[in-house]
Amino acid sequence: MNIGDVAERSGLPAKTIRYYEDIGFIKPRRGLNGYRHFDEKELHKLAFIGRARSLGFTIEDCRSLLALYEDKERASADVKDIAKQNLKEIDAKIADLKAMHATLSHLIDECAGDHRPDCPILKNLGQT
Repeated sequence: MNIGDVAERSGLPAKTIRYYEDIGFIKPRRGLNGYRHFDEKELHKLAFIGRARSLGFTIEDCRSLLALYEDKERASADVKDIAKQNLKEIDAKIADLKAMHATLSHLIDECAGDHRPDCPILKNLGQT
């Protein structure tokens, strides 16, 4: 398969696939013309990484998860630890977003939104 085929089948942009090759996630063969040739193994890895990234795993987490996936002697506890840490990070992001939502909602409620120049939103943003 060429990079266009793999991009379509994996759901990842070609640019991302090239990046994943640059950082060593995949190693497609090269033809005499220099074009990449992907096999099912690379396609599977790319789909795996794409799913992991969509769940918020970092590049380094993906590297660890991929190594664990390929290690048939792995302990599932190792995988669970990575997933639990990722969930903690997601929870922290959710808490931050809720705080941002509450602050912005309050500022919007406080702003008259009329022709006067006084604006609590700008006043808050301008605080040091």
